[in-house]
Amino acid sequence: MDNFLAVDIGASSGRLVSATLQGGQLHLEELHRFGNSFTERDGHDYWNVDNLLDEIIKGLQKAKQKGIHSCTLGIDTWAVDYVLLDQEGRRIHDIYAYRDARTLHAPEKLHRLISREDVYEKTGIQELNFNTLYQLFVHDREQLAQADKILMVPDYLYYRLTGIMMNETTNASTMQLLNVNTREFDEELLSLLQLRRNQFAELTEPGQTLGAILPELVQQYDLPDCQLIVVPTHDTASAVAGVPSKREESWAYISSGTWSLLGMERQQALNTKAAMQANYTNEWGAFDTYRFLKNIMGLWMIQEVRREGDSALSFAELAQLASAETPFASLVLCNLPAFLNPDSMTLEIQRFCEETGQPIPRTPGSLARCIFDSLALSYRDALHELQHLTDETVTQLHIVGGGANNELLCQLTADLLGIEVHAGPSESTAIGNIVVQLISTGGLEDLKAAGSIIAQSFPTQLYQPKSVNGLEGLLDRWESLKKQTASSIQISR
Repeated sequence: MDNFLAVDIGASSGRLVSATLQGGQLHLEELHRFGNSFTERDGHDYWNVDNLLDEIIKGLQKAKQKGIHSCTLGIDTWAVDYVLLDQEGRRIHDIYAYRDARTLHAPEKLHRLISREDVYEKTGIQELNFNTLYQLFVHDREQLAQADKILMVPDYLYYRLTGIMMNETTNASTMQLLNVNTREFDEELLSLLQLRRNQFAELTEPGQTLGAILPELVQQYDLPDCQLIVVPTHDTASAVAGVPSKREESWAYISSGTWSLLGMERQQALNTKAAMQANYTNEWGAFDTYRFLKNIMGLWMIQEVRREGDSALSFAELAQLASAETPFASLVLCNLPAFLNPDSMTLEIQRFCEETGQPIPRTPGSLARCIFDSLALSYRDALHELQHLTDETVTQLHIVGGGANNELLCQLTADLLGIEVHAGPSESTAIGNIVVQLISTGGLEDLKAAGSIIAQSFPTQLYQPKSVNGLEGLLDRWESLKKQTASSIQISR
């Protein structure tokens, strides 16, 4: 098959992209784009997964109208959120969104039964109050007992298209239930949740062919003949597979979107006590790799400020306004719980600045500048931690995802980290989704070959580090700010 389709769904939008490999280059075309968001109902936040399935079908219809009659198809979404199904394969409950407040104190309650250290040694996954482990811990026990199968969101979308259930490994690892040594569900953790192994499907690695779209769907909606291939269904895992690196130099990445994920691709998990204390995670990647990374709040902050304020301003215009503002006038600690899902991001940023004695950003430009400066400083902290924990010196940083288009943030990152930054491609998640399909079908040999093809196919922007005036004083201010708020519990996703 010459046509490869990627369904890539994030927390705020989704798209269906087609790709072909011709003359040693990948060519992408976006066929369908749609919005996504959670909604509040009865005091909780939920996803509308039926709408996501409808949009996938619309995208497939557009693909056929474009002349794509046969193809392969892969699906990736965000992580940690799950679907409970009964014996008939019907949903038992609506799907909670991970920003729902019900898990706020879940870790401390669970750790009365098992220590944080023991959980990290087993799983290598960072402690985030909305990991699936904690979501399931606070979920209604009767509903959990009724569940015949527990799937992650992309697993469920694959199931609705094919009738086949699985738990894909890159997304399953974010549940904080897989043991890094046995590479299976950890029985002790399941027992603490009063769950059984057979309530989950077979663990399935990226690269496997799952099956065709159900004939009744093909007939009802006039869809192309598609074979679904299991890709890294966690969007960050696909994004890392889509980094234009030849896997030779000492490199790191930032997958920059709603979240900023800074890390390395490794062959072994690093679940040491120091890694746990730094809250680094070992999420599973494509083809037996691990994503050793730190989660930073990301562009969610500017997305919310834009939504609350003048949404007529594009993100590019906000970055341009920010460029005209005084650098580092006001700073926030991006990973504080207050910024996870506030009633108003703008007011939360202003409140933090007021309480810490800083100038209060009031204009769109000053708010954007505060966010970008703070993110870049957070990246600096995370890179230093990463190098210390791995005992490796990073010589090259790749920024992929939507944030690769933000010239101000990319240059700030190069300057503050003192490292060469390669920005792009912005569609790395869809690209990673597609190259795994290509590897699976024999079009590419491995991730190294994929990195070379990606580098040849998509231009990147190089940012060389420039000196920062008053850097030493700035870093002193940053450290002082962290100490000032040290009593706050920080999160990292």
